[in-house]
Amino acid sequence: MIRRTLATHAPAANLLIRFMVGGIFFFEGIQKFLYPADLGSGRFAKIGIPAPEFFGPFVGFFETACGLLLLAGLFTRIASVPLICTMLVALFTVKIPILIGAEFMGFSLRPLSRYGFLSMIHESRNDISMLFGSLYLLITGADPMVGRCQALEAVKSVKNLGASPEVLSQFCNSRSNTVGTLLLALQIALGFYVCSLTLE
Repeated sequence: MIRRTLATHAPAANLLIRFMVGGIFFFEGIQKFLYPADLGSGRFAKIGIPAPEFFGPFVGFFETACGLLLLAGLFTRIASVPLICTMLVALFTVKIPILIGAEFMGFSLRPLSRYGFLSMIHESRNDISMLFGSLYLLITGADPMVGRCQALEAVKSVKNLGASPEVLSQFCNSRSNTVGTLLLALQIALGFYVCSLTLE
């Protein structure tokens, strides 16, 4: 079951989708902690989401953690699920009021120059892109550049064949690849963050 969840036959071009979705969620999640009044609990309170002091950091944590997992290509399908839920909630709580031009189930209406379907589509362009990007990654998994299955194969070999030097070497190498991928994702994310601070 775990091997089937982590396995992928996706093309190498999935790297672009993974970096786009993971990068955006990672930085949006961080900003919910850096600027809570504008993007975190304060914004949730204006929208009308209950318990904004809890759900602001809660959503921020999952966006940051799952975004980082996508950047690293680790547990891509599993990490996509909370992000899909986040986008569905965003569309329901923020974009439906724009569609109908009025408050909806207690969720406030943002002041805009126009309302209706076209306005909702315009305001939802990022949410829809992230939703379908996350759905795509849920279906396909990560790209072949990420060697997640090697570690699982090595663990299985260790159990079935005994801890021979060759098998242990394969396991250690695959573990090193996974850690190296995670460190690379952290370096890329840190680089983008430093650039964003420089441009402010």
